[in-house]
Amino acid sequence: MKKLLILCMCITITFTLRAQTEEKKWNVGLHGGVTQYNGDLGRDWYETSNTIYGFGGLSVSRYLSKLFDASLLLSKGTIGYNNGTTAGFKSDFNAASLNLRFNIVAPEYVIRPYVFAGVGAIIFDNQLNFHTENYDYILPTAGAGINFRLTPEIMLNLQETFMFSNKDRRDGIDNANGEFKKKDSYVTHMVGLTFNMGNSKDTDKDGVSDKKDNCPDTPAGVAVDKTGCPLDRDGDGVADYLDTCPDTAGTQSLSGCPDRDNDGVEDSKDRCPDQAGKLTLKGCPDADNDGVADLDDKCANTKQGTRVDAKGCPMDSDGDGVMDDMDRCPDVAGVMGLKGCPDADGDGVADIDDRCPNAKGTAANKGCPEITKADIVRITYIGSKIFFENNSDKLKVASLSQLDELSKILYKYEGASLTIEGHTDSVGADDFNMTLSQKRSESVRQYLIGKGVSDARLISVGFGETKPVATNNTSLGKAKNRRVELKTNY
Repeated sequence: MKKLLILCMCITITFTLRAQTEEKKWNVGLHGGVTQYNGDLGRDWYETSNTIYGFGGLSVSRYLSKLFDASLLLSKGTIGYNNGTTAGFKSDFNAASLNLRFNIVAPEYVIRPYVFAGVGAIIFDNQLNFHTENYDYILPTAGAGINFRLTPEIMLNLQETFMFSNKDRRDGIDNANGEFKKKDSYVTHMVGLTFNMGNSKDTDKDGVSDKKDNCPDTPAGVAVDKTGCPLDRDGDGVADYLDTCPDTAGTQSLSGCPDRDNDGVEDSKDRCPDQAGKLTLKGCPDADNDGVADLDDKCANTKQGTRVDAKGCPMDSDGDGVMDDMDRCPDVAGVMGLKGCPDADGDGVADIDDRCPNAKGTAANKGCPEITKADIVRITYIGSKIFFENNSDKLKVASLSQLDELSKILYKYEGASLTIEGHTDSVGADDFNMTLSQKRSESVRQYLIGKGVSDARLISVGFGETKPVATNNTSLGKAKNRRVELKTNY
């Protein structure tokens, strides 16, 4: 028995010790105490004047559930009775009992009272041959006790065990005649230390084993509750370690911060926390959608789409008195009559519409000056004095001075364009005449370009013999049909 006790002590020391729970189910205890007798010689229970005999024991218990354990108690000691006056008895014993223990409170409590019941056997006088004269059955064993948790690994145990023998003979008197209440019985008063053994798996190292951990992936160092989940003081569903506002209930979308007006801007950053607004305006509304919060807007009814300043009022970028939303030229100072656009030549046509912004003209001519009747007559005359080599698009020398004069007239009217029309008589094939007339009008155009007239102002067209102005049956008529016509327009 001594070897068994030593072996169990060594096992107890070498195991990692933890609280006895569902995943750490074993407990080993070392105990000592005293025995007392009740039988034919007298009742010794709880008497302190009679001789007291001691014993030692080893317990092993197995966790079954939060409230139930199975316990095996092995003990060795002396049982007897001696009151100093009457006959007594004394016998050494080895005992074993197997009990089912009911814990009144759960393992989390520091103090855990319990009751138990079971069966056992006692071998007397150290005779281990199991002769019927040397052992008695204990039917039943019962009792109660209490465990005090000293550390997560060690408990102080106090226990009272009542053992009712199936025999009435160890005190030398056997007169029970089968009556249970007359048979020998014993009580032990026991104190000891018990040790919880085993390792539990705690992957995230939060102090809650994986079997009880509802949040097994909690980051290291995060405070958790008894279920292993991160603390959430304000109960908003956002764990404290992720909660920007851990003491005030908020929304998950804002990392746990509140948003009273539900506009997506947390209250601490919301300039208008009680009015739903825009994220870009720090949570404030903008009734006229001009990009300026209503509380800053001095012109709250500005038409949508209007350019506004920092105070929400229509902007006048060029300072001409015409608001930008009405100003056709918002970046250049102009006149109100022209919707904010300038008119450099003062002809009443805005520069952006004026084809001749530096020459005073008329609206009908898009800001360009009208061509005088004299110049129109002169242009028409010049057209009648343009001649070419026979069957060729080469200008005759006599025509060049006429075209020089024409270019000077065109300089005066920079907004005017000129259409150059080429015509032929009916002599020759139609296709040839059409091509020749186009080439001749293009020759005039190229000469004028060479004199500095913009090519954009010059259009050359060939009509061949399709537009005669006289009969082609006479020499005079043919001469009139071989012509160049010049037409001005804006």
